[in-house]
Amino acid sequence: MIEQVAIAFENKDYHTAAKLLKQLLKESPENPWVQFYLGRLHEISQKRREAEKIYRQLLRSTANNKIVSLARQGLQRIQEIELEEKQRAIAQATAEPCNTEQGVLILEPFSNELKAQAAAKFAEIMQLDPYSARLVLPSRSWKFYRSGRVGELKFYGTQLQQAGISCFWTAISTIEQIQVFQVKYFLESQPKATVICSNHTNQLGSLTFDWSEVSARVMGLLPIFEEVVDVDAWGKLERKTQTQDYVQFCDLHLPGRRCILRFYDHGYEFQQGVEITPIASHNTIRINWNNLLNWINLHLPEVKIWSDFTPFAETVLEQKEMLENLQPHIHLFRREKTNWDPAFHLYSGLIFVKGIPET
Repeated sequence: MIEQVAIAFENKDYHTAAKLLKQLLKESPENPWVQFYLGRLHEISQKRREAEKIYRQLLRSTANNKIVSLARQGLQRIQEIELEEKQRAIAQATAEPCNTEQGVLILEPFSNELKAQAAAKFAEIMQLDPYSARLVLPSRSWKFYRSGRVGELKFYGTQLQQAGISCFWTAISTIEQIQVFQVKYFLESQPKATVICSNHTNQLGSLTFDWSEVSARVMGLLPIFEEVVDVDAWGKLERKTQTQDYVQFCDLHLPGRRCILRFYDHGYEFQQGVEITPIASHNTIRINWNNLLNWINLHLPEVKIWSDFTPFAETVLEQKEMLENLQPHIHLFRREKTNWDPAFHLYSGLIFVKGIPET
């Protein structure tokens, strides 16, 4: 009867082939030829996952060289069709000019209990092996996954979301449109807050806002690098760059005004404006900064604090071209530019964009 099935397939008489296979599956379901033709029937019926499963099972279980060869050909056909469909879908997704802008795709953390199941789906969508997929999925914080045309990122991101894998994407231009004001000090705190701040052209002014407008607080440590002279293993002097200190940053997000209020420990003028706590001559910058953060906590007790910048930065620092083209809005004295500065602005900007409800 297998010969009749083969003839039916050659004649593209799939109705007859299906009837014959139905009977054969009752009589000898383990027969590799029966399984192969069942796979072919699934493939022709556009049931590619079922067909792929059968072909892969045949590669593992049969020693018949002919069937192994045909199963491999079947898998190749499925891969080629899916690749063509994916390329066509990506071309369609990036057809609009706004979808050709550069963007980023960010993965959100997974619990280890859900990682194995998620990794299998991630591997299938992104065409990775399951082991590599599991290594890619983050456990504790956001992870930069890839940059590219935002339409293409949306194509992949949508599939990942539908598979239960938390992620999001955005165009870099969306982050660039956020206004950033450098806070010098708080002039008033009640009934509304007023800050003295400068804009991107370094013009000094004031901004008054209600504390309820603040949607998020973003904290981050930015390293300060210095060139030092050290002795190597052979006793020779060598110059190398080391992290000497960290500068603490805090962003307050005002989504209704499309702006971020940014201040940092070495740039805040503690002697000016509202007296946070009595300023003593022996107070260090660290003490004054901690007092300022505690004071802000009193005004924003319900506002979420985002503080996973460092682990996120470690996933994105190698994206040199993208970060070098992103204005960081950070004005630290540096002998050389560093990607840590735009990485912090990217992190804060992503939080800002994600917090804006979709219209």
